[in-house]
Amino acid sequence: MPMDSVARFLAALSPEDRRTVDAEPREEQERLAAAWERELESDTELDTLDELSPPEAEAEAARRVLDGKDG
Repeated sequence: MPMDSVARFLAALSPEDRRTVDAEPREEQERLAAAWERELESDTELDTLDELSPPEAEAEAARRVLDGKDG
């Protein structure tokens, strides 16, 4: 059974960031997961990384989304 985008996003995060995002309301988690999906789809550098290591590309996109949220 495929995971939803929030679960996939949470899985891509570091344990510390996962705890932080998991404490957010579901609406915020969904917003961040949607931003993560857009980051994965739109960034060509991540496309190359995705070919080499899909989990690393997902983790990098997750870091970028959280960095953008804090910035």
